[in-house]
Amino acid sequence: MSRTTELSADALLDASGLSCPEPVMMLHNKVRDLPAGDVLKVIATDPSTQRDIPKFCVFLGHELVDQQANDGTYLYWIRKKLD
Repeated sequence: MSRTTELSADALLDASGLSCPEPVMMLHNKVRDLPAGDVLKVIATDPSTQRDIPKFCVFLGHELVDQQANDGTYLYWIRKKLD
């Protein structure tokens, strides 16, 4: 899924430099505050987010719109589920 296209987002979460479980904990708090249907862009540097963030989305019903990896930076676009 690595490509250079930029998707639009309604909010941004920069979890760069943080290690598991901090990025997912921050993601959980940030998503909670978003309106349903909004897209959150997450920036992370922890490789475990490649496993943890997709599982987070499946478990809670959010849509992982896209994910990209480039030189140790991981980007995710997550659409908050509609209530």
